[in-house]
Amino acid sequence: MRGIAAGIAAATLFARSALADLDPIVIKGSKFFYKSNGTQFFIQGIAYQQDYSTNATSASSSTQYTDPLADATRCAADIPLMQAANTNTIRVYAIDPTKDHSKCMQMLIDAGIYVIADLSQPGLSINRDSPAWTTELYNRYTGVVDSVAKYNNVIGFFAGNEVSNNLTNTAASAFVKAAVRDTKSYIKSKNYRQMYVGYATNDDEKIREDMANYFNCGDPASAIDFWGYNIYSWCGDSSFTESGFDQRVKEFEKYSVPSFFAEYGCNTVKPRKFTEVGSIYGSDMTGTFSGGILYMYFQEANDYGLVQVSGGSASKLDDYDAYSSQMVQIKPSGINAASYSPSLTAAACPAVTTGKWEAKASPLPPVANSDLCTCMYKSLSCVVKSSIASKSYGELFGTVCGYDKKVCAGINAQAYNGTYGAYGMCSAAQQLSFAFDQYYKSQNSASTACDFGGAAQVNKATAPSGTCAALVSQVGSAGTGTVTSGPSGSATKSGAAGVLTVPRFDFGLVTFGAYVMAAGVFGAGMLLL
Repeated sequence: MRGIAAGIAAATLFARSALADLDPIVIKGSKFFYKSNGTQFFIQGIAYQQDYSTNATSASSSTQYTDPLADATRCAADIPLMQAANTNTIRVYAIDPTKDHSKCMQMLIDAGIYVIADLSQPGLSINRDSPAWTTELYNRYTGVVDSVAKYNNVIGFFAGNEVSNNLTNTAASAFVKAAVRDTKSYIKSKNYRQMYVGYATNDDEKIREDMANYFNCGDPASAIDFWGYNIYSWCGDSSFTESGFDQRVKEFEKYSVPSFFAEYGCNTVKPRKFTEVGSIYGSDMTGTFSGGILYMYFQEANDYGLVQVSGGSASKLDDYDAYSSQMVQIKPSGINAASYSPSLTAAACPAVTTGKWEAKASPLPPVANSDLCTCMYKSLSCVVKSSIASKSYGELFGTVCGYDKKVCAGINAQAYNGTYGAYGMCSAAQQLSFAFDQYYKSQNSASTACDFGGAAQVNKATAPSGTCAALVSQVGSAGTGTVTSGPSGSATKSGAAGVLTVPRFDFGLVTFGAYVMAAGVFGAGMLLL
């Protein structure tokens, strides 16, 4: 939710003068700039998404959400209000790649408003408690990229939001970093214009430094392009120092990519006065941070809204008036790209320590390559029956991996020591079939070795040839090698099961990690090797 006000800087007006388009935002060093004239860009943002609800009445309990960029009536009512609050960027948390966004995006472009979009959706994201980076998630993320790539007002994407949020789940960050890597690679492979991939973190004092360093360190191909900080420490009549904003500036003054507040706007003290706006866009912070995104536009049960909506209308709340009165006063001052010569370097990767930081920066989980999964499955001689319910998978993983831990090496995922099987990104059905087949072959293909209580069946295998042969040979018979390429051609969007004849298993947040947890009761403590 981005907009302009009467007092907006001349450089911003220049950027918005183009017909039906906007000057793209680019990154140089730790700052954003307008591509054409090099004026520094500061995010003056609002989070723009209504809450989603879970449809518990359906058999699949599918999670529903409202795509904020697919409702032209809603956009027509809201965009002028955001404009009047001096907005130039919106953050949207979930969009539907299959829907038409052209009307809303054109309205945003006409209003001079840029977009940063989260790549996940409710029910289809990296789960901090059983993390995995899968072909299904890859298809979702790249689908979002495809759906908005043609709009020049898209700055970039968040590959995750508060996935690791305390000391108990830092290992999940390895899977988010793999998502960053693969999304950046996809954008490049499609020859899209430059769009950036970042991450939004919570403000947990025990992990925030390691989090920022982890996503910034190592191979630039897998490092974030920008860093979003969800922070709510300025409440009521606070100050730059009392809120701890001064400490955040010190922490990020040498950060090598742009940083900004991906969410802010504490509401524990009402009414909100939004006095933090003066520091965010003033001399206190503009040398280090590139603005921020206020949470949020819509009034929901959590009471953070600026407006109350009903049908196609929107009514201003007191928070809207307080916030807009602060925003129309700002005059952030920056530097021109031509005179900016950054010398900042990436951070050092945090040391892996039990109970403190448990994600190695290299190697990361394997590239999500659905072609490889398809090739692997077609080569198997023993597979899980399509009639087997997914709720039985926990026990089955526990059984087969309990027989011999080696048969599950190809689906292993251990962020602490960077040990990943090549097939850990495949669907659960494909992973279980791989483990069944490994055990079957270890028993010299004895007929009784492909049974597992009637859950498995012998399959007519197809020997890999051509591209399949090359992919499968890279990972080896145990599935522990590495394929660095992404999926090719139409297979990218064909789903995790590709052209297989077995039904595709979609589990949303349920991953192999979840099955590992469930399998514990069946004596499979060795699953994470």
